[in-house]
Amino acid sequence: MVSIAKFSLRDMFLEGVRPLEKILKYIQIEGEEAVIDAKELKHKEVNDLLRYAALNGVKKVRVINTVGQRYIGTRLHLPSPAPKLEIHIEGTPGNDLGAFLDGHRIIVHGNAQDGVGNTMDDGEIIIHGRAGDVVAMSMRGGKIYIRDNVGYRTAIHMKEYINKVPVLVIGGTSQDFFGEYMAGGRVILLGLTLKEGEKHKAYYIGTGMHGGVIYLRGKVEKYQLGKEVGIVEMEKEDWKFVEEHVGKYCEYFNRDKEKIMEGNFLKLIPVSKRPYGKIYAY
Repeated sequence: MVSIAKFSLRDMFLEGVRPLEKILKYIQIEGEEAVIDAKELKHKEVNDLLRYAALNGVKKVRVINTVGQRYIGTRLHLPSPAPKLEIHIEGTPGNDLGAFLDGHRIIVHGNAQDGVGNTMDDGEIIIHGRAGDVVAMSMRGGKIYIRDNVGYRTAIHMKEYINKVPVLVIGGTSQDFFGEYMAGGRVILLGLTLKEGEKHKAYYIGTGMHGGVIYLRGKVEKYQLGKEVGIVEMEKEDWKFVEEHVGKYCEYFNRDKEKIMEGNFLKLIPVSKRPYGKIYAY
């Protein structure tokens, strides 16, 4: 029974996956640029062709006819001196886009689904649309810019280590449990999709948060915040950081930086490094 279960799980992800030589017809390479037609490809096949492109000196790849393939950008830990790829995705990528991303740049010309940047280590993801739930889950490095809204539990368990600090910038608003269990990183929520005077959608913001910083532009009521976070005054370094990354957001999505910076910004930080310490024995 165990062997059957394992085989079935393997089939779910790998059934029908073809060897590289059978799928080379789906990639066209011209110098340092390539086009992958993903319409008839499984997720592993897309990544196999991305890896093949990088190992053959390609620096920029367009993935066209994307139809929900998961894990695009995963498995691209390449030996030196293979270049870091710039991957343009046309269509809708599936869950866990850029999971474990290792320094590459992914640009989605449309919406993304759940798990964007899951455990991302380095690089940049730019979404010209909205994204789903658990964006930046356990993200530990790199930068993500999302033009519009995100779903539930965005930035859950983001983390940082010494100088490796991940950054997430969201142009719109979020659903509940935004910044849940954050252990590090910097998140900017701009609220540009809200009407004037409308408050942010999320409740339980920062629940369990014990590290990192959330910068929130716009209106939010105290009852929308988790008990583990507090509102503090923005300092000079905070304004410098926000202005830098709002500037990048505006550069990518053709927005007015000065108008955005005129808005009201709040700084949310954890009130404890160990919010649930009393629950445990030690």
